[in-house]
Amino acid sequence: MAHSEILLLEKVDNLGSEGDVVKVRPGYARNFLLPRNKAVPLNLANKKRLDALKIARAAREAEELQSAQDIAAKLSDLTIAIAVKTGTGGKLFGSVTAQQIIEKVSEKGFSLDKKHFSSFSPIKNLGQNTVTLNLSKDVTAELKVEVVSENPIEEVE
Repeated sequence: MAHSEILLLEKVDNLGSEGDVVKVRPGYARNFLLPRNKAVPLNLANKKRLDALKIARAAREAEELQSAQDIAAKLSDLTIAIAVKTGTGGKLFGSVTAQQIIEKVSEKGFSLDKKHFSSFSPIKNLGQNTVTLNLSKDVTAELKVEVVSENPIEEVE
């Protein structure tokens, strides 16, 4: 089958970012990308727009990288405490999930998403743990999470 070459005007998931020239099926371009103004057909007039789009993309990516680095610096200084129910001997009922961490961090004024927790496994023990967050493809942050018992710990006899 034939493919159409198009110029992307904005980021499209699993396809590319603005300023990219991609080959797609004609129906995808005709029925989805072009009507939603996400892309334009690649012709001589639109090739001139390519340089302006690449400059805008570079500026946007530099700004996103800088903001991710700023957030990473602030998160590395932050320690959050999560109170959980425990049984005898300090054994947790359940575990601390990414969603609980997101809620606690949002109370501190930061906006995180579940996609930032790519290599996270639920925390199943009391004490201080370090969680690695992927804020962008080049920036990672370390967040300290203190898991404490909300009820007194009873010793096992």
